[in-house]
Amino acid sequence: MDLITPELGLIFWTGISFLILLFILAKFAWKPILKSVNDREEGIKEALESAEKARREMQNLKADNERILKEARVERETMLKEAREIKAKMITDAKEEAQIQANKMIEQAQIAIESEKKSAMAELKNHVAGLSVDIAEKMIREQLSNKEKQLKLVEDMLAEAKLN
Repeated sequence: MDLITPELGLIFWTGISFLILLFILAKFAWKPILKSVNDREEGIKEALESAEKARREMQNLKADNERILKEARVERETMLKEAREIKAKMITDAKEEAQIQANKMIEQAQIAIESEKKSAMAELKNHVAGLSVDIAEKMIREQLSNKEKQLKLVEDMLAEAKLN
């Protein structure tokens, strides 16, 4: 049972060995160990900060993407609206041009009708004048005859004029 009860010398030399080991560890091992632990801690902090920064950048990028998409939608809607307005303007312009052309054609037709009407009236006047001259000529010839013949001649001429 000697092994179970320690002696004073053993405790002394164990304590001295422990203190020497502690001094050696403190002198040579603790600083590198603490330095590596601190370095590891700093590395973890930096990694966490980088991850947080990356997360913020991703949120910013997401917000930027959403803003860009929104602007693109607005721009698309603006372009579609402008296209609709241009289409409506083109249709309106085409209708106005067609109306102008139709009015010109109607005006030209009216001018042509008026011209034909004047020509027909002139021809009718010439024909009436010719008939009048013929009637006058016949009346002058018959004028030297009696009045009954003149009246009969005028009636005959009027009846003849209606037939033609």
